[in-house]
Amino acid sequence: MKILIIENEVYLAQSIATKLGELGHTCEMCTSTKDAISSNNYDVVLLSTNINGQDFNPVIDTFKHSIVILMVSYISNDTVSKPLSAGAKDYILKPFMIEELIRKIDHYQDYEKLKKRNEAYEQYLDYNFQSVNHNQDINNVELPMFISSNFQKYSDAFAFEYAKKKDLAIHFITLNKAKAMNEINSLPQNAIAYIINYQTLKKGDKQKFCELIAGKKVIVSSSDKIEDVKYPVIEIKSESNVFDKGEILPIEDYVKFIVLNYQDKYPDTELSKKLGISRKSLWEKRKKYDIIKKK
Repeated sequence: MKILIIENEVYLAQSIATKLGELGHTCEMCTSTKDAISSNNYDVVLLSTNINGQDFNPVIDTFKHSIVILMVSYISNDTVSKPLSAGAKDYILKPFMIEELIRKIDHYQDYEKLKKRNEAYEQYLDYNFQSVNHNQDINNVELPMFISSNFQKYSDAFAFEYAKKKDLAIHFITLNKAKAMNEINSLPQNAIAYIINYQTLKKGDKQKFCELIAGKKVIVSSSDKIEDVKYPVIEIKSESNVFDKGEILPIEDYVKFIVLNYQDKYPDTELSKKLGISRKSLWEKRKKYDIIKKK
């Protein structure tokens, strides 16, 4: 990592830089906040609040995308509370052990990675579910509950939307896994479990499963019709019969479905290529099916 040390005690700054350098980090030092804000290309900023007469807010604002850790000699509103409110991540009290500083740096680096990864997952799910309409009132749902759907994405959309609206963590479990029952048994109380592939269980195992999920925040998905359970069951069907079981869809109906559902995701050149037709044929099929492409 690239680390900036803002400290007017040069000996202390050099000592910190040496120890961090031995661990493979690249360190730069400066003795004033004015010098510090000339560049913002750092992963971590160690900011001493002992530098008298200097405003720390411009530094924190400049490095708002970095991990800013305050190095303080005493705790007060000016040295800790205000800088934390302005966006600093944490503080460490002088004198400190370098191992404790590394622990804080590693903790916040892991946190930032997880936050960015979570944001990417949420954006992907929103994009992936944008064409799904399950037509269910999530506010009146009681858990445990079961979902029967001929299209897995509809069950997925319901479960993840429910967890998001309730602001709860979600655990994903597939009953194809050998240790799925152990995972269900050890679920925390403050989280939702989304469990798929209920249709793969044998009849005797289904009864044990239903006993196991009693009192838990669980959403169970099945691609088969669900019978003989004491919990609420909702059925979500795809608006198109493309995914209905036991039917072979005519080619024309399949092409119509693909054009309707994917024309906003792919340019015409790529969409026609995936369908194995020319762009002219794609245009003709839109005209035939009275499909209007959004601009």
